[in-house]
Amino acid sequence: MKYLHLDPSFAPYDKSIDFESFTFTGGEPHIKILEQGLEDAVTITHRINSFNDLGLLLVATDALRRMDVKVINAFIPYFPAARQDRVMVPGESLSVKVYADIINTQNYNRVTIFDPHSEVTPALLNNVKVIPNYEFIKESIKEINEEVVLVSPDGGALKKIYKVSEYLGGIEVIECSKKRDVKTGRLSGFRVYEEDLKEKHCLIVDDICDGGGTFLGLAEALKQKNAGTLTLAISHGIFSNGFEQLGKQFDAIYTTNSCKDIDQEVITQIPVL
Repeated sequence: MKYLHLDPSFAPYDKSIDFESFTFTGGEPHIKILEQGLEDAVTITHRINSFNDLGLLLVATDALRRMDVKVINAFIPYFPAARQDRVMVPGESLSVKVYADIINTQNYNRVTIFDPHSEVTPALLNNVKVIPNYEFIKESIKEINEEVVLVSPDGGALKKIYKVSEYLGGIEVIECSKKRDVKTGRLSGFRVYEEDLKEKHCLIVDDICDGGGTFLGLAEALKQKNAGTLTLAISHGIFSNGFEQLGKQFDAIYTTNSCKDIDQEVITQIPVL
């Protein structure tokens, strides 16, 4: 097996096949694979944060097929648009299906993804392999190096967090909820289903942190229930609003390198593999 790491700073496997890539002035991604005489199987890895990133994956796949590579796998740790997995109001797209349909047309031997937002994404993908967040959370707790309780931020995270708890030997789970206005996206009504947390170290576990509103609101609700240290473990760290407010509420934040590399004092990155 050989590997084609399209993002030079993301090489989860052995060294990459040599290639050159650039974007034409018209905006189209292009690739030239420099290594000849490739083996029959290649795994392409890429962090997809834009349609151009997806485009580079597609042209790379085409280039490999034109070099008679018979078996091509794809490793896409953060699957794009996974949060848009249902149509909430008329006029919206089912965006995750758009991406999945494009990926499926490539007929990959295997598509590996890490901790998808819901079961919708793997249901839409052909030949999919899911890497759960179990080892990531295990490594995060090892870094924390003290007893914690796992906090589920909402009902959507419950199923996964109980599986994590079971994998880790039955760590206590604290259930929480929130309300979201489907038209505006505004969050409210944060609730913790525990009367007294007795200053326990609370580790909030979720798949994505984008703007961080869920976790800022939840942090306040947890403190009202006598939480101790607050820590956040996020599989996919987008952090579109930066780290200042999150850094005020959380003693530490753990994430992987599934989306991008982050150099911030409050952030500890654990490799996705």
